[in-house]
Amino acid sequence: MIPEIEIGPLTLQTFGLAFAAAFLAAGALVGVRFKELGKPVDWAYEACFAALAGGLIGARVDWLVQNWDEASDDLLGNIFSGAGLVWFGGLVGGALGVVLWAWYRGFLGTALLDVAAPALALGYAVGRIGCQLSGDGDYGVEWDGPWAMAYPDGTVPTTEEVHPTPVYETLAMGGVAYLLWRLRNRLTGGLLFALYLVLAGTERLLVEFVRRNDEVVLGLTQPQLISVVMILAGGIWLWLGLRRRPATASA
Repeated sequence: MIPEIEIGPLTLQTFGLAFAAAFLAAGALVGVRFKELGKPVDWAYEACFAALAGGLIGARVDWLVQNWDEASDDLLGNIFSGAGLVWFGGLVGGALGVVLWAWYRGFLGTALLDVAAPALALGYAVGRIGCQLSGDGDYGVEWDGPWAMAYPDGTVPTTEEVHPTPVYETLAMGGVAYLLWRLRNRLTGGLLFALYLVLAGTERLLVEFVRRNDEVVLGLTQPQLISVVMILAGGIWLWLGLRRRPATASA
């Protein structure tokens, strides 16, 4: 594990570096898509900045909420601490930032969702590399399988061999990003984003069965409950959208 990288007097958090790399990768993909759609490529930089700002705020707020008992003792210090970011909070905060940007640019609609779908999957895949490098506790339950590993030097260390779930998520969501990118011209009108919801929700639902999270309801964790909602919403959206296609084409 490499939680930190020291360069002279500087100490860099590998999670933070991966977080930044995720936004850069997603932004580059969005730039290519904007160019294909005849939109200014500079929009990608603007959207990326809005997502980064919102994502950092959202990820930090999510961590503070989940760790309130610990954080409340030094709230100001924990707000500006360099550690403690949660990916789901980053996703929500980043999405809100992009929505505000799109409203300002007059690009708020289903086309924005379809542009974002492959980038969201790619960003998530890259970001999970940071979880693996830092050993931040997002690993799985104890396991003695052929690729099990321990995280003795992680920010949340464990000497037990466990499922390396960040690796699973990087591979799975990398594949999702590739699939969505290949389908970008076939699924439009929000349908590409609907497929993203189904695939991303399914990935998280499944990986949670071997991750170290507490069950909340019906034997499911909080991320699994959110995933079920994503799958249902995306599935219904996709089904309704595909049903309308033949009627629209014949009219």
